[in-house]
Amino acid sequence: MEVAVVIRGVAHVFEDCGCGTNSDAEWLALIHALEVCRAQGLEHVELIGDAVEVVRQANRALRDGHGVGRHAARFLALAAQVRPARIRWIKRQQNLAGIALAARHPR
Repeated sequence: MEVAVVIRGVAHVFEDCGCGTNSDAEWLALIHALEVCRAQGLEHVELIGDAVEVVRQANRALRDGHGVGRHAARFLALAAQVRPARIRWIKRQQNLAGIALAARHPR
């Protein structure tokens, strides 16, 4: 898997993220986004994803303080350091990170 996050117009691509599902990739993108934001000293960031179920799970984890699945604990640990202002869903066609990944693999 590879994932990307776009922060302030700059695409950050993470390769060799192991094997997994689309949901795993979306969780990893949220996790990497928080890591990059922490490294850049950004606060109150808005996380955007195109996998509606993962967006719901991440919002639920933030609200309840715990989550289901193998990525939720890591996400919550980072969110305690870099609390996102919100996490919202967008259409895949609008997802700049997805567009950045698609550009790496022209058809």
